Amino acid sequence: MIKALGDKIYLTVITFSSWWPEVDNEQDKLARIIVAIFVPAFLVVLYKWMLYNTKWARSSLPPGPYGLPIVGYLPFFGSNVHEIFATMGQKYGPIFSLRLGSKLHVVVNSSDVVKIVARDMDQNFANRSPPLTAATITYGGIDIVWSNSDKNWKNMRKILVSQVLSNTNLNTCFRTREIRKVVNEVYNKLGEKININQIAFNTTQNAITNMLWGNTKSGYNANEFLDVKFKILELLGAPNISDFFPMLSWFDLQGINREMQKQFEYVDRIFNSIIEEKNKVNDKIDGTFGEDETKDYLQILLDLVYQKNDPTTFNMIHIKALLLNIVIGATDNTSTTVEWVMAEILNNPDVMKKVQEELTDVIGLNNIVEESHLSKLTYLDAVIKETFRLHPPNPLLLHRSPVESCIVAGHTIPNGTVVYINVFAIMRDPNNWENPLEFKPERFLNNKWDYNGNNFKFLPFGSGRRICPGIAVGEKMLINILASLLHSFDWTLPKDEDFELSDEFGLVLKKKKPLIVIPSQRLSSVSLYN
Repeated sequence: MIKALGDKIYLTVITFSSWWPEVDNEQDKLARIIVAIFVPAFLVVLYKWMLYNTKWARSSLPPGPYGLPIVGYLPFFGSNVHEIFATMGQKYGPIFSLRLGSKLHVVVNSSDVVKIVARDMDQNFANRSPPLTAATITYGGIDIVWSNSDKNWKNMRKILVSQVLSNTNLNTCFRTREIRKVVNEVYNKLGEKININQIAFNTTQNAITNMLWGNTKSGYNANEFLDVKFKILELLGAPNISDFFPMLSWFDLQGINREMQKQFEYVDRIFNSIIEEKNKVNDKIDGTFGEDETKDYLQILLDLVYQKNDPTTFNMIHIKALLLNIVIGATDNTSTTVEWVMAEILNNPDVMKKVQEELTDVIGLNNIVEESHLSKLTYLDAVIKETFRLHPPNPLLLHRSPVESCIVAGHTIPNGTVVYINVFAIMRDPNNWENPLEFKPERFLNNKWDYNGNNFKFLPFGSGRRICPGIAVGEKMLINILASLLHSFDWTLPKDEDFELSDEFGLVLKKKKPLIVIPSQRLSSVSLYN
């Protein structure tokens, strides 16, 4: 049947081309080429839509809306996709499908079905279907986040977890000096309005880059680098026609991938300059370190490259892809969550009181936050978990794609399908949580909840082999920043600022309106702020 359709398309193009009169005009020639491309493309997509919407085809797929020819359900989409998917789940059930452009998408809104996808059939659902911009910025998708579950991905993840993010390296490389700097910075702005997300982002950014490459700052402007990061995040979250219609990706009709290519060239140039400077330093010190000196993450990765006999196993391109994952992934998620936690605490005075009482009991008002205190802050930890439940950084996680067609909950999921796990809906499901819209940290005080993805009712970072590998460093940094800000200062909302808790969908689920707050001194001595 498909072959017959292909023959018809070919004959149509040939017939159309022979009917078009011979011309020398360049515009007419261009028009003829475009028509010759788009007519068969249109017919193929139309055929797929008709095939998808036949009763026998739809009966095996998860239920869902039919959509329109060619574009599918795209015209009916709004901006907050996670909420739309949650509402559709109430209508179509715990798993449903819809076509967006020429691609089939499946959405999972149930913890029971997530268990099948993320644990029982984890290996089959371990691939990705990266957007075009993601492949561009990650050196062709060879990183940990967007690459398929192949030998390269397994090697990269093993290196990140065992070599870079091991407990030993986390304890060695993590420094509180950036957090002490931000406490001093906030102290110098007592009584003034502060954008809490900006404060948290700058702190996280400085801490992450110090962990990655220490004092190596060669060849780039910090503010310009931040602008490029924001642009990358914007482009990664932007709807792109090329992703919904891959056959049109070559044209890059919106210019999104061309813009991402510019950001890639800038970031690659920066990484090259940092690596070059690091190599020069290594040449001077012969690669040896004193007892009081520590290796930053980049040095650890470079040592791995130089120790390998096979340069294809782990090379400089892999290093740059890993650096990009950490720089992009850690900073925005952490700063956004700091803002959400602060917003929920300020919106719940009883919670604020309990948090600060715990901080006073554990640390004292004549002392500053140390890393040894963090594990004792059980109520603050519960507040953070409750915030993740209501405001997950990635409400749909990063989508998966099955390697082979399979059956899930009685429905066929074809290979190559884009599969979303809607943790936003799962973690607000009244079947899983009592009074799910209420901010109640006490529900996390029973020690049965963690971030490891074993309880499918609470999955802020995913589950299975594609769970976020940087949970440890993110958790450590998040509680340290929050504990320091909440212990060092009292916080109030400006009287002339409207307060709300609405969100804005994107690659990271951000607070729609920035949280503006006013700090005042809480500790007993001014010297504690230096």
